[in-house]
Amino acid sequence: MGEKNSLPETSTERRRLLQAIGSISSLIALSHSTQVFASKWMSIRNKMEELLSILSNVENCESNDNFSLCITVESISATIAECGGLLKRCLELSYCGKLYMQSDLDIVYAKLDSQVKTLSDIYALGLVTQRYAIVVLKPAPSASKEDIRFYVHNISSRIKIGSTIMKKQALVEFNEAIQEDERYVNIAVELESFVNFLVRFLDSQESEIREAAAKTVYLIAVFQSYKSVLIDAGVIAPLIRVLESGNESSQEFAARCLIKVTENSDNAWSVSAHGGVSALLKICGKNGENGGELANLACRVLKNLVGIEEIKRFMVEEGAISLFLKLVRSKDEIMQIASLDFLQTMAYSDAWIREMIVEEGGIRISVRILDPKSSFSTKTREMAFKGIVNLCFGSDTSLYVLMNSCFTDHVLYFLRFGEISDRELALKASFWLCWTSEDAKKVMGDAGFMPVLVSFLESKSLQIREMAAKTLSNMVMVPKNRKKFVQNDQNVGILMQLLGPGDVNSGSKQLLLSILMSLTSSSIARKKISNSGYLKHIEKLAEAEVSDAKKIVRKLSSTKFSSILGGFWHS
Repeated sequence: MGEKNSLPETSTERRRLLQAIGSISSLIALSHSTQVFASKWMSIRNKMEELLSILSNVENCESNDNFSLCITVESISATIAECGGLLKRCLELSYCGKLYMQSDLDIVYAKLDSQVKTLSDIYALGLVTQRYAIVVLKPAPSASKEDIRFYVHNISSRIKIGSTIMKKQALVEFNEAIQEDERYVNIAVELESFVNFLVRFLDSQESEIREAAAKTVYLIAVFQSYKSVLIDAGVIAPLIRVLESGNESSQEFAARCLIKVTENSDNAWSVSAHGGVSALLKICGKNGENGGELANLACRVLKNLVGIEEIKRFMVEEGAISLFLKLVRSKDEIMQIASLDFLQTMAYSDAWIREMIVEEGGIRISVRILDPKSSFSTKTREMAFKGIVNLCFGSDTSLYVLMNSCFTDHVLYFLRFGEISDRELALKASFWLCWTSEDAKKVMGDAGFMPVLVSFLESKSLQIREMAAKTLSNMVMVPKNRKKFVQNDQNVGILMQLLGPGDVNSGSKQLLLSILMSLTSSSIARKKISNSGYLKHIEKLAEAEVSDAKKIVRKLSSTKFSSILGGFWHS
């Protein structure tokens, strides 16, 4: 290759270049004055500003092909002259018909757009190399929109025509700017070729450029209104290529961007069409077992795609269920929770998927997470419990598998000995389980749940008291459980004691009364209620016209103990 030729300081080409720069600057300033075809002139002005930014840097370039540059500058000069003539006629209102002028302005805009692309392509082909660049300092927070626009144009020029180091520096600066002030991204996306260049950089052979570009497109995707701009620029395919071959940092930014653009299953088909599902599953399989942010992000993208039935079926065919059941046992808590969440999303309202998860051991794996001897966190256990509820919904087979595991043993252990958060989770599990079937209530009664639940009735938390009372109320509906309950003198005594002074219409008291109503079918229970020492509590509630309290008193008074109460309550 021959030596690079600098543009001569005194050459005709350089004079033409400087003249073009001066003409564009003048036209930009003058175009603000016209009120005619204002929107069209704004578009033309934006394109001229972009062109000016690139041409201003040409002065600092070395060239392998002065001829290509000279031809381009000559074409630009002719277009600018044409543009100046149109602007003059608009200012003087001397044009011949609005339709003709609109057509002429459209033609000029198209020429400017083509010349920007041509000049950019020359740089992209390596015909011009930046020797040094004019670096504009980032404006102050109070800067005007025009100052920010000028800065963004400078960034754009350095991205397009700078060396690798300059491109990276410009991207880093831009990333910092858009995180501080969204005006930078607002202006940047208006530059048609800016986003296109970013998307093109995702395929750069320079890992630093690829990583910086991946971060930039992610930061743009954070803005809801600009997702479509990225999609229109074709961002999906290169993002997936970054997932397949980029370094870990660029992969993470690519995954974060995909999370944003696939919310509500948007663009799911595009991700699938470019092999994204397989790439994401591969990342989870490769990195998930030891945890890590990348695998978690990939899992979140897959969760966004599950809403499309055909894509979900493809995931199943690719072994997603087995993979994520394996990842539930990962060493990383975030990955455990993400895997459980993903499986639940797959199983939601899909009996076929639920059945497959159960067949592959989903319930057994979830029950093992609830084992007190395991080292799983409360948050992971809570997610596992939600998964159990989901899997057992409407399925006698799944419930049978659950009841033949150690589920009730684990729940009862945490009710008795767990930390506060674990006990609350166990109480939720007890509440849910007692509503699943009569057999479940019998198993719970035999296991010793009722005395433990009674202890929760004295909790300071209203929510816990009410949940425990509802669970007990449901359990004592089973005759076998009622018999066990009244055999313990303390159980009845605590219920009666808790009916003491307070709001007679409180939810907790109503639940306690419903439990006592169930117990009064037993003569032993009626005797223990009468002998508890707290009979006055029910009497006062009956006097306050509390329905269940009156019914209980009537039941007591209709037995051989009626002499204790007198005939007052027979009315």
